Amino acid sequence: MNYVGPHILVYGYGNPGRGDDGLGPALVEALEQLGATGLDCESDYQLAIEDAASLAKYDVVVFVDADAKGPAPFWFDRVQPNRELSFSSHSASPGQVVGLAREMFGAQVKAYTLGIRGYHFGELNESLSEQARSNLALALAFAQRAVREQQFDEYTRQFGIDSGRGCACDPQPEA
Repeated sequence: MNYVGPHILVYGYGNPGRGDDGLGPALVEALEQLGATGLDCESDYQLAIEDAASLAKYDVVVFVDADAKGPAPFWFDRVQPNRELSFSSHSASPGQVVGLAREMFGAQVKAYTLGIRGYHFGELNESLSEQARSNLALALAFAQRAVREQQFDEYTRQFGIDSGRGCACDPQPEA
């Protein structure tokens, strides 16, 4: 799977040891197994303000995270930069990281969130629920298509969190 165009990062975050919370890293792992070239993939347990420096070198960043309440199987929306940082914990939101990348590094990165619907969170369990695995397959097909077609803003209109609907797309990626 080869991608040409802007420099893109897919950044999955969540805790794979907490059931469906591991959906973000699972999507990144699946992309890596497909051998995506021209696309960088990273994952971690959570976002941190330090991530602003690394994402500043990209044209597009897609943050991938599990969502306990959003539409199934997933939603896709634009990240709005946020200049307000909270120092109550080590984690940061996508908006905070993008806002810091803009403020500190002059980054003009376009950022999006792919929220994958999960169902079982918190318990010590290193596997995804059956429903979450099904949603992951659909989100993976969508991520492949989104990166290939690079119609990110159009997809936010179709599958944004405020649209009230998830994507009912075909789980098989297009050839």
